[in-house]
Amino acid sequence: MDADVIVVGGGLAGLVAANELVQGGKRVALVDQENPANLGGQAFWSFGGLFLVNSPEQRKLGVRDSFDLAWRDWRGSAGWDRLDGPLAEDEWAVQWARAYVEFAAGEKRSWLKQHGISLTPMVGWAERGGGQAFGHGNSVPRFHVAWGTGTGVSEPFADRARQATRDGRLTFHHRHRVDQLLVDSGRVTGVAGAILAPDDAPRGAASNRDVVGDFTPRAGAVILASGGIGGDHDKVRRFWPERLGAPPKSMITGVPAYVDGRMLDIADDAGARLVNRDRMWHYVEGVQNWDPIWPKHAIRILPGPSPLWLDALGRRLPAPALPGHDTMATLKHLRTTPDLAEHDHSWFIVTQKIIEKEFALSGSEQNLDITDRKLLKVLASRLGKGAPPAVDAFKHKGADFVFADDLETLVAKMNGLTEQPLLDPVQVRQQVEDRDAQMDNPYTKDFQTMSIHNSRRYLGDKLARTATPHRLLDPKAGPLIGVKLHVLTRKSLGGLQTDLSSQVLTADGTPFEGLYAAGEAAGFGGGGLHGYNALEGTFLGGCIFSGRAAGRALAGRV
Repeated sequence: MDADVIVVGGGLAGLVAANELVQGGKRVALVDQENPANLGGQAFWSFGGLFLVNSPEQRKLGVRDSFDLAWRDWRGSAGWDRLDGPLAEDEWAVQWARAYVEFAAGEKRSWLKQHGISLTPMVGWAERGGGQAFGHGNSVPRFHVAWGTGTGVSEPFADRARQATRDGRLTFHHRHRVDQLLVDSGRVTGVAGAILAPDDAPRGAASNRDVVGDFTPRAGAVILASGGIGGDHDKVRRFWPERLGAPPKSMITGVPAYVDGRMLDIADDAGARLVNRDRMWHYVEGVQNWDPIWPKHAIRILPGPSPLWLDALGRRLPAPALPGHDTMATLKHLRTTPDLAEHDHSWFIVTQKIIEKEFALSGSEQNLDITDRKLLKVLASRLGKGAPPAVDAFKHKGADFVFADDLETLVAKMNGLTEQPLLDPVQVRQQVEDRDAQMDNPYTKDFQTMSIHNSRRYLGDKLARTATPHRLLDPKAGPLIGVKLHVLTRKSLGGLQTDLSSQVLTADGTPFEGLYAAGEAAGFGGGGLHGYNALEGTFLGGCIFSGRAAGRALAGRV
């Protein structure tokens, strides 16, 4: 198996790094503990969102964007506060973030096109922020969706890797689990681990861990592209920060089980520096998958601005804990409000009219119209009448969905989804009527209603993502729908600290010779280029950017 470079992990970051290495004439060994069906990793399952700045797609929809505005948004969102001292955890993260935003505002779009990735005309407005000019959030829509969703991003690089195997430049070593980094005189010279028994489990499904052999390949360098910790709830709880209150007793999972964070601890044991491990990105709009692939398989609802969001006790969430606005502020509110700590859920109340226009589901398999690149189906499902097929399936088959023609019946059904009836129908009616009283005018004192009107000023949202403002109790908009929401584990925002070439640093801040890291394992660059908050569409881009940097550095293509 000896090669010039060993890449650990067959997800997007590893594939991008391998592509750069092959283009630079290097021999690559790609090692992954899963079978060939899992090539592409988490990216394959994603919605395919890509953060771009001042793109033609934005301009066609009337969006005026710029590097300066995007960098201001990024800094306001990141909130880096670990910049002092000789071993500052955020030192490299800031540099990585600046370089990434420059990439997103510069060559990223043309580079994606060059590598076979095309974009839909859709530009979503994710993470709209906390209501401050300099604070968290996107000032303008920047969430570009790739044709093919996540498969349209990962598969071009998977195809290049397969071609490289035919050309003799890359070898796949599936079902090879790395258990140790080999270090000689302070330099990483290879890896050691276990060969796992064959397993033909479908993509994403759990596979066996039966050991049938071992391996110890050597190489001039090793790139760790092994992902984060979202599939291991015990690790999530281990690093859960005090600022977010108590971790939920029960969570559902937005990534396959193999996203276990093992390589982070292995690198730590070898002397690599890990930073910002308490920074993480989990969603609070998770629902149980009625057709699961991996354990506790969850799907995130990507909501428009209109759902009424109630906590477990039936109280409306305050701004900025609003749909589509501030993920971490919402998670913090739900986990730190004293009488909510024992409850792991919250609620959406919407109408059929809202669910048809505003509900999208994360995941390539939940958006087959875009995944299959069927333009007519996209137009029919996004602009036509009725909810998209995947959304409608969750409404009728999902364990977290109930619906009724009147509010009292709906609340009774919602109470039926919890061990104790926590919702008071009188209190819920008051919340609904207070919200509805703000819907008859184009002006309002209600922050969420302001956001709805603001959203409809953007053509993309008016056409496909924001329902015409209406009362929840308007019978013509019904039926009413209640959705039980759970915390869904997803991304690690911290990780291995790397310099701008993706070289890992040691515990004393010096370069770790022969060791590089990319993607989520590196906090998407520098050990945490997002800081405390992500602007969305930035995870795939971070995998691409950091994987490209690692591959180019080792191929001498900088």
